[in-house]
Amino acid sequence: MKILPYKNLFVGVTDTLQQIFFEGKYADKEVERTLKSNKQWGARDRAFIAETVYDLVRWKRLVEGAMSRPLSPDTIWEFVGTWFALDPEQTLPKWEEFQKIYPKEVLKRHHNSSKNVAVAESYPDWMFELGEKSLGNRWLDEVHAMNSQAPTVLRVNSLKTDRKTLQKALKERRIKTKVLSKYQDALELEEKTNIFRTDEFQNGWFEVQDAGSQLIAPYLRVQPGMRVVDACAGAGGKTLHLAALMENKGQIIAMDLYDWKLKELKRRAKRNNVQNVQTKVIEVKTIKRMENSADRLLIDAPCSGMGVLKRNPDAKWKLRPEFIDEILATQEKILADYSKIIKVGGMMVYATCSILPQENEQQVEKFLKNHPNYKMVSDKMHYPSQTNYDGFYMALIERIS
Repeated sequence: MKILPYKNLFVGVTDTLQQIFFEGKYADKEVERTLKSNKQWGARDRAFIAETVYDLVRWKRLVEGAMSRPLSPDTIWEFVGTWFALDPEQTLPKWEEFQKIYPKEVLKRHHNSSKNVAVAESYPDWMFELGEKSLGNRWLDEVHAMNSQAPTVLRVNSLKTDRKTLQKALKERRIKTKVLSKYQDALELEEKTNIFRTDEFQNGWFEVQDAGSQLIAPYLRVQPGMRVVDACAGAGGKTLHLAALMENKGQIIAMDLYDWKLKELKRRAKRNNVQNVQTKVIEVKTIKRMENSADRLLIDAPCSGMGVLKRNPDAKWKLRPEFIDEILATQEKILADYSKIIKVGGMMVYATCSILPQENEQQVEKFLKNHPNYKMVSDKMHYPSQTNYDGFYMALIERIS
């Protein structure tokens, strides 16, 4: 029999879930906020909070099936209790909030509701149907893969250190990592820990970046001295990777619609000793002025995020069907407009963190059909089921005239 923790931890879980499901907050930010505001909790307590919240976000629909009613602010304690009642080895505490939960009934309802695969795998109907329609038999493999916990992967900053040195330094702090041989600069944590408190992070020796995401910057074939544009830079994870690959030589113009993201990029760049990045907020004529100016262009396009549900399980419940249509139109426009930034003979990578073909190869096919002065060099799809990491698509395209 497993003993469940103190009630104050359950209060932390229910409060965090309340913010995620009913206040529209993001799971990672809310877990971080809860843990920061309760510094008295030890490592085991903090792990319990984080794992329980993520499990309940990930398996929301399955738990609702076992409750036989939807989650609401009034049923949030029942929701949490039902999750633990699904484990026959758990005994629920005799708290008032759990009085009306009967484990045998929970297991019976779970058995009946799980005959619906979308319920058993905990996906909204519209998303499950879209996945089946888009990916056929492959969809179930991806669903399984994205329902597991995302590992923490580090990208070694080669401007400051190397993989062997970082691994040794972390080992001295009792943080064990394993080398991912297929990924040039990657180390994976063997168990979860707060890596951001280490001197190695503060000194810019590494960034946390999924292994799949680490494949995108090298795919662009950058060289030191080039003029490179990162068109949808955000907070700059891939910008920093490009800078390291370019050995701080040449120029990277990192662009985004939001100035606050670029400020975060500048802060990270300083910590990473990145000196060849210039930031630029995208305004009406920005793209027009930059036509025919770059050797390389990275379009890390806004997308549905349907390849990173392992990392962002709350997106299952925040995404809406109409958003897919909107994002397809946005991607098409970005490809058509931004592709003019590269010179003739220059190359670009179009990348998404989606596994849907309509956002990926179909989007690129449409672009090439309408723009015969570009040609496909190569493309790759990295599925979560094949790698245990996030799903990413990338296409390398050359401007030929």
